[in-house]
Amino acid sequence: MGAVMPSSQGTVATVNGVPLHAPGEQLDGSELRQRACSELLRQAAQAQGLLGVDDSASSDGVLSQDAVDAIEALLERELLVPEPDDDACRRHHAAHPQVYSNGERVLLRHLLLAVTPGVNLAALRQRAEQLLLELRCADDPQAFATQARQWSNCPSAAQGGDLGWLRQADCAPEFAREVFGHSDVGVLPRLVHSRFGLHVVEVLQRQPGEPLAYDQVHGAVRLALHNQAWAVALRHYLLRLAARSQLHGVPIEGDDSPLQQ
Repeated sequence: MGAVMPSSQGTVATVNGVPLHAPGEQLDGSELRQRACSELLRQAAQAQGLLGVDDSASSDGVLSQDAVDAIEALLERELLVPEPDDDACRRHHAAHPQVYSNGERVLLRHLLLAVTPGVNLAALRQRAEQLLLELRCADDPQAFATQARQWSNCPSAAQGGDLGWLRQADCAPEFAREVFGHSDVGVLPRLVHSRFGLHVVEVLQRQPGEPLAYDQVHGAVRLALHNQAWAVALRHYLLRLAARSQLHGVPIEGDDSPLQQ
């Protein structure tokens, strides 16, 4: 890993001297890591002549369309992703019956801390993590409903966070990925991130769907394994880029960015 300098309040995080945010802007570790990954890839695309030297990073972390296209070309060139064979696909299908089923339903409730313009993301995440820990350790069965009524920014707060029985199609995709196709019951051990904010989620009951035969879902199984292999290849490539770079104020530790997945 290249040099990773510690950050302090007010410090601008950089990758090879390129700032990842505006001076005075405070981002949480997850957002900084994601911006760092994007900037590492943008600079690599420039170094390989896939992106013009006149392309520059923006202070809001949004890449130009030229940069997006160049990074796509870069990854197509650099990432060697083996295709899964039929035996691997069949083993994966057999090991994940809940994922490859039809009609799964989950009874759950949640506590949402919404991300709104101007919110202090670091403070919001800290509060969400504190609530998650409190609710995972709570002995009182009414604790979740009580905290949801007090803290949740969702209309369901009035019902103690109760969302009722839901199917996967009822939820935002990023929320559904964390809730469906798993066996956990109770307060989930990690915050669920969605376009709406940070969720503390409690699964009250699960109603499994009807298992689907391998022949019905082999395409989805193959795609899932391909995507897993692609994510591993991307992580290794980003680690190689980071090792050759100077990172300042970027908290590389953490499990919510490609560098750590």
